[in-house]
Amino acid sequence: MSLINEFRETKERIKELENRLANLSQDSNLQKELEFEEKLRALMAEYNKSLRDITVIIDPQAAERGAVKTKTRTRKPRQTKQYNNPHTGAVIETKGGNHKILKEWKAKWGGDTVESWVTLLD
Repeated sequence: MSLINEFRETKERIKELENRLANLSQDSNLQKELEFEEKLRALMAEYNKSLRDITVIIDPQAAERGAVKTKTRTRKPRQTKQYNNPHTGAVIETKGGNHKILKEWKAKWGGDTVESWVTLLD
């Protein structure tokens, strides 16, 4: 598509969206919803409440059903592993498998062999 055609098409879409926006802004239902949202946010700010707090107040069983999450799950921290290479005497401590030297060792001696050198720390 040429640049001028793309320009004209974009301009036409902008006109259509402007017309749609004008129609929506005159809709009485939209005006009522916007007024409600504004009043609700002001009330929440006045009493220092969040949407989660409001949901629990309106539906206390929602928290029990899991609809409102009050506690975020965190992942268990990884254990530190110490690899002791019997061939070179080198020692590596890492929490993950994305270690440059560890990858080299696994490529050279094999993953199972290198994993047999591990000692868990912590």
